[in-house]
Amino acid sequence: MPLDRRLIRLTRGRFSVVGWRTAPPTLLLTTRGRRSGLPRERPVLYARDGDAYLVIGSNWGQDHHPAWSANLLDEPAATVTVAGVTTAVRATFLTGAERDRVWPLLLRVWPAYRSYDERAGRTLRIFQLLPITGNSR
Repeated sequence: MPLDRRLIRLTRGRFSVVGWRTAPPTLLLTTRGRRSGLPRERPVLYARDGDAYLVIGSNWGQDHHPAWSANLLDEPAATVTVAGVTTAVRATFLTGAERDRVWPLLLRVWPAYRSYDERAGRTLRIFQLLPITGNSR
């Protein structure tokens, strides 16, 4: 994970440990740890939906949700870094028809989400990360 974060930062998102030549779209998501209160940074694949970023807490199909998704449920304010630009965002947990609408967008980015969904034994959390206007750094 630390190597991936550094590689994404150095290449401005063009390369990742996941894909040495052409990485799927990856952002660096920074949340506030729900227990520690400290910033927590993780590389996460994303899809675009207009101005919003879509991320999914697949945890590679494991039976538990990734910590960053619980952090977003606790505190929806976060930042994303894409191509070297950091932007403040607000997370919305998607359910129902809205979740169903964006599912195909995420599958286009990473088709393996389908198999992760089947084996996880839980509903994968999907979040819309909408930039907060005027708060780019």
